[in-house]
Amino acid sequence: MSVQPIISILEKIEKMQKSLLEHSYKKTELVKKNDMAELDQMLKIEQSHIAAIEMLEKQRQEVVSHYLRSKGRDISGIPTVGEVIEITENEEERKQLEELRKRLIQLVDELKNRNELNQKLIYSSLQFVNMSLEVLRPQPEQVNYSNKEVRGEQVLPKKSFFDSQA
Repeated sequence: MSVQPIISILEKIEKMQKSLLEHSYKKTELVKKNDMAELDQMLKIEQSHIAAIEMLEKQRQEVVSHYLRSKGRDISGIPTVGEVIEITENEEERKQLEELRKRLIQLVDELKNRNELNQKLIYSSLQFVNMSLEVLRPQPEQVNYSNKEVRGEQVLPKKSFFDSQA
């Protein structure tokens, strides 16, 4: 059995991850511009990409499991591309798999970093909004009464005998 179906699925996953990464860069700009309507659309697009990647990942797991079983390997847990690389006999296919795996790992790391940046930007924006609301919100008057004011006596300011201008 050939690893070409696995390579094909990994290339599709790579394509979707690249698209997701491009969208995350656009999302950064939208957050900076404070364009909420466009950001909402971007989130919907990202959700559809994530659903497609999840579907491709399930296909990858099935194809890798089938390949490993055909080579007499026991499968414990989620089958990995690393396991396929270990048992692939064709040197050219092994190099293709290693290169694809390396590119996917780099893409996922870059996407993770970009998403962390976007999360920090959104958090900063939220802090700014909350701070602005605090400034605009009227502060309640403090109502404190001293003992004399409660009894109805008028409190006159105390005069100092010290002249600070002298």
